Amino acid sequence: MLAVLAPGQGSQKPGFLAPWLARPGAEARLRWWSALSGVDLVHLGTEADAEEIKDTAKTQPLLVAAALLTAEHLPMHDVAVVAGHSVGELAAAALAGVLSPEAAVTLAGVRGREMAAACALEPTGMSAVLGGEPDEVVAKIADAGLHPANRNGAGQIVAAGSLPGLEKFAADPPARAKIIKLQVAGAFHTPYMAPAEEGLGRVAAGITAGTPGKILLSNLDGTAVDHGPTMLLRLVRQVTAPVRWDLCMQTLADLGVTAIVELAPAGTLAGLAKRAIKGIEIVTVNTPDDLAKARDVIARHGAAPTHEPHPQFSVVVAAAAGTFTPAADLAEGAPIGAGQVVGAVQTRQGPVAVAAHSAGVLTEWLAHPDDPVAPGQPLARIGGQL
Repeated sequence: MLAVLAPGQGSQKPGFLAPWLARPGAEARLRWWSALSGVDLVHLGTEADAEEIKDTAKTQPLLVAAALLTAEHLPMHDVAVVAGHSVGELAAAALAGVLSPEAAVTLAGVRGREMAAACALEPTGMSAVLGGEPDEVVAKIADAGLHPANRNGAGQIVAAGSLPGLEKFAADPPARAKIIKLQVAGAFHTPYMAPAEEGLGRVAAGITAGTPGKILLSNLDGTAVDHGPTMLLRLVRQVTAPVRWDLCMQTLADLGVTAIVELAPAGTLAGLAKRAIKGIEIVTVNTPDDLAKARDVIARHGAAPTHEPHPQFSVVVAAAAGTFTPAADLAEGAPIGAGQVVGAVQTRQGPVAVAAHSAGVLTEWLAHPDDPVAPGQPLARIGGQL
């Protein structure tokens, strides 16, 4: 099984899109997305210096556009799993079919502007914590009045909050941990971004989300989300919620993913995956010269496309790894309401409810009590749906 990953803020490099402009239609595509996002993506990806592309309002739509432009040159129909880090989730949602590319780029422009505006309200920042015992690191972050904004795995947690709090934290760091101050505009993925979440939510409310056609992982908790409107709500919520990339990587391992392709500008997520998931094949796509390797790994590890007609039913899937417990007294043939809980997956972090997103009839259990299940695994078939 193969996963495609879209990177987040901090992965950008000056001029990284220049080699792509020679591809047919690439420049026109970027100019169209520039009109939607409100920034000049061609300039930002080819001529802008490091300082300019560090601007949150410009970086976020640039990264989403770059991932989507890269993916257009790959056989994405053979890809089973997609995920994105932070703003990269918008690109992943588009690759899964939840958003159109135009909607993803537009939301990235709104997200970047709103988060930049929120950063200007109060001086805040972020610091990377490398090493240390994770629980101790998180406890020390809380003691300093800060938030664990990113838990990236591979011994990396990002603390975020007020500048005095970050200074206090750096003066008394966790044991065996190194603190690195990050050059960012503010405390992303914390309550300080509440105005940005509200602003993004007002725009996102006008979007009709599609059903994911791939296993789509969420930064909120690493689970697979199989309902478009739910994923759209999570994309908005993620502005103030911590990025749990460590749980996304755990889900990749639980799914049995054997290869990863990271989209441009690639490298950061590949490095984290290399340290966290043993024995996995990794390809980074930074220039068109990397496409041949990416296509080869997709051909060898990807899922074959299906041309079978769509069935007249919906499937409820597990959002996390664990053991399945059906709802008590719910038998095959029972009517199911939209949003009704049909069971739970017992995980290491506690039970995760499993709900039907559409009304119908429980035609068949696809998992049984105490069965071990993986994220994205079908649990029940609901009939009567198109």
